[in-house]
Amino acid sequence: MIEARHLRVLRAVARTGSFSAAARELGCTQPAVSQQMKALEKAVELPLVVRSGRGMQLSEAGEVLLKHASGILAGLSAAEQEVAAIAGLRSGRVRLVSFPTASSTLVPPAVARLRDAHPGVRVSLVEAEPPEALAMLRGGECEIALAFRYPDGCAPAVPAHGTSRAARAEAVLAAAENTAAADWSDLVVRPLLDDPLVGLLPPGHPLAGRDETAPVALAELAGEQWIAGCPQCRGHLVELCGQAGFEPRIDFATDDYPAVVGLVAAGLGVAVLPGLALAAVRPDAVAAVPVHTAAGGPARREVVALTLPDLAEVPAVALMLDRLAVVAAGR
Repeated sequence: MIEARHLRVLRAVARTGSFSAAARELGCTQPAVSQQMKALEKAVELPLVVRSGRGMQLSEAGEVLLKHASGILAGLSAAEQEVAAIAGLRSGRVRLVSFPTASSTLVPPAVARLRDAHPGVRVSLVEAEPPEALAMLRGGECEIALAFRYPDGCAPAVPAHGTSRAARAEAVLAAAENTAAADWSDLVVRPLLDDPLVGLLPPGHPLAGRDETAPVALAELAGEQWIAGCPQCRGHLVELCGQAGFEPRIDFATDDYPAVVGLVAAGLGVAVLPGLALAAVRPDAVAAVPVHTAAGGPARREVVALTLPDLAEVPAVALMLDRLAVVAAGR
């Protein structure tokens, strides 16, 4: 096998014209140079130098190998410099995949902090909900995936008695997707924050004045018309309401959070949105109230950053994870 050290010795021998001079240039002994040249000749199964009088010159095979050695060694040197730049955060790449509310709240300040400190690191962003984001991470399409999952206690297998067949099917499907998405045993999980779910009520609603001292129980909204979000969030809403003993009447479903706020503000229903979504849309036209589940605790979801174990050792990826954690801690 031809090794880079063999090629460096060959280049020195060709440049200096002798093993002794090559040894002085390389800072080693003459026997060491001779040994490396013998190993190289053994690898190619041809003589590489021809001795003539007091000097030596390369054979035809040696000239051919030297011609390629220059390019190979130059490429290795460039690769070493690029790797050193990545290790020193003078360059590098981090591809992020994030769900929309994190894209508009956590990602911008985290990326800005990273770029300020290390402008040579390139960061890109693509949006995807957690099931797709995890598939992209495992498929090598990104280095970091931002995702969320709901507590296990908020995902019963079957909604409450009296729930319609369609609502049951939607809840079970969403629960299955959530369970699959939450299988993170092969990933490095960096917890970011617990994101509370907040109730949105039209202006003048009887419950609009509630606060943390008197949160709204979901059961108090049993008779309302509902506006729901993405399929995973919609399935979770059906599950929570099922725990509270009722099936929500979902008249509107949209992934667009400003549209949810607009529908609530127009008096067309109530909604439950993640806190990050409220930070992104600033719903001044509606009343935001804390919501508790049937178990008596606040409704919430866990927001995390995920990566593969090997990727977690890459300096730019590790730094991006740190910046996301810092931004999340400040919320």
